[in-house]
Amino acid sequence: MKFRPLTVEGAWEVTPRQFPDSRGMFAEGFRADKLAEHIGHTMRVIQTNISVSTAGAVRGIHYASVPPSQAKYVTALSGVFLDFIVDIRVGSPTFGQWDCVQLDTVERRAVYLSEGLGHALACIEDGTAMYLCSETYNPAAEKGITPTDPTIALALPEGFVPILSDKDTAAPTLEAARAAGLLPDYAACVAFRASL
Repeated sequence: MKFRPLTVEGAWEVTPRQFPDSRGMFAEGFRADKLAEHIGHTMRVIQTNISVSTAGAVRGIHYASVPPSQAKYVTALSGVFLDFIVDIRVGSPTFGQWDCVQLDTVERRAVYLSEGLGHALACIEDGTAMYLCSETYNPAAEKGITPTDPTIALALPEGFVPILSDKDTAAPTLEAARAAGLLPDYAACVAFRASL
């Protein structure tokens, strides 16, 4: 597996080595020991989520309160997705910035994002994504930023018409969430990760 740190601190792109033969292909989808070499601790997988999306669906920008928040390891089982990792941590040197990785069944990349980061998944071709999560879903801690926030300006393909849930449509902008004290603190996120 190859690990590439993204421009948002605390996030990595993971590209597995593929072994094709006459039967098909084999690849390691997740290696806790290899991931730990990069993030500094072993990711405990407490919950897995499967998300089936039609082209145009956008899920996010989602995040959860720290602690404990939720680290995620996301990959595509079918279709094509753009995975956006958004730095919403107040005090971070890359606050308000994002990075993006294409998830598909060609390169079979995955994305790891640590606690406190925002996450959005845009479906380019009908497909299914799998999330490995470090904590169970906690509705009381779950928060969101609207993915159409023009100050974040997620780079969606030309002609892409986002299909959003009512919840994501009504979510605040990054600035409104910051003004309301809803965003995680960068120093608190780093300290939490160091405690794991």
